[in-house]
Amino acid sequence: MRDKKDNATLDLPGFGPAEPMEPEPKAPPPPRLRARRAQARQEQLELLEATDASGLPVWQRDAQLDVTGLPVWRKD
Repeated sequence: MRDKKDNATLDLPGFGPAEPMEPEPKAPPPPRLRARRAQARQEQLELLEATDASGLPVWQRDAQLDVTGLPVWRKD
């Protein structure tokens, strides 16, 4: 604690009134009524490329790429 004339001393934390041991019970919030919106109907889009069973694009061999998919460097 500090004296009334002691302006240099700060009030130390923890000397205030104690918190109650048990928190006060909170009242449950009133139920909210929301209007239901009609869900937008989903449709399946056609895929741009052919896919395999896993959904990944089918591997297509390209003369410009090696088997890893990296470009092939050729001397002209």
